[in-house]
Amino acid sequence: MSWHGRRASSIENQSLRVTVLHEGGHIAEMLDKASGVNPLWTPPWPSIEPSSHDTRKHPEYGDNVESKLLAGIAGHNLCLDIFGGPSADEAAAGIGVHGEGSVAAYEIEASAGRLKMTACFPIAQIRFERTIELCRRTVEIGETVESLAAFDRPIGWTQHVTLGPPFLECGITRFESSATRSKTFESAFGANDYLEPGAEFDWPVAPGAGGGSADLRRFGDKPSSSAFTAHLMDPGRDEAFFTAFHPALDLTFGYTWRRSDFPWLGIWEENRSRRHAPWNGGAIARGMEFGVSPMPETRRQMVDRGTLFGVPTFRWLPAHGRLEARYAAGFETGTR
Repeated sequence: MSWHGRRASSIENQSLRVTVLHEGGHIAEMLDKASGVNPLWTPPWPSIEPSSHDTRKHPEYGDNVESKLLAGIAGHNLCLDIFGGPSADEAAAGIGVHGEGSVAAYEIEASAGRLKMTACFPIAQIRFERTIELCRRTVEIGETVESLAAFDRPIGWTQHVTLGPPFLECGITRFESSATRSKTFESAFGANDYLEPGAEFDWPVAPGAGGGSADLRRFGDKPSSSAFTAHLMDPGRDEAFFTAFHPALDLTFGYTWRRSDFPWLGIWEENRSRRHAPWNGGAIARGMEFGVSPMPETRRQMVDRGTLFGVPTFRWLPAHGRLEARYAAGFETGTR
């Protein structure tokens, strides 16, 4: 099938339709048929296949290490084996922002209610597999990361779940999470930052830039804003979660996962702040990004950080070893 001009595959049941892009592997759509709503973000710019991207031919996506990713990004994208930008040497070797996982070509097998997608990342020497299964209004997902290299290495591995309009609405959409200790991004994150940089706090109230505070349980209503905050999932719970609720739609959407797999949640906010291509001041998005790392940063920075709040900030992938994780997404209806 085609999704916004992209090659894609879908599976569905009476309640849901899930659509995955063949290039980049993004889960572009989780459509709740009862409400007709896909909470995942669809960028406001045209989407192209990552393999067709050429900076000289496609200046509308910018000219930097994230241009190839942005040309084809959608919804829930995989960050593997880094969460953040590459080093200068990695960029010269062909690694872009968030690694190969979000620009690779995937082989997809789809049948009634089940989808399997696999890809090899030649630079990272990783084989990746994801299975998606539908059960009523729940999407169950399993992932396997397999090293093709004969050495242990530190990796980032984050589920970059991004929500967008119409489900995400300024001043309206509300969030809950099993977050505890938290920290704001340690330097300037965007042109319209509203939080104090490098501040530690307890979820959900973050210190504001220049005083005051902000309750992160509600998506803000400023004309433009930008922020990133890192959150440790509750060590007293085996299961971690986030939910988002839109009152007018009477719809709740969220994810659950094993805290031991992904102990961190990063919250990225972009509200008409980025003015360069392809953003052009027109994007509204909130990333709810659960993974093994708290901050988007280079591999060296990730390793040098080591821990935050006493919890590791990366995962070790053993030589010729395998890592596995399971998580789920789903919908509920009913006024909260």
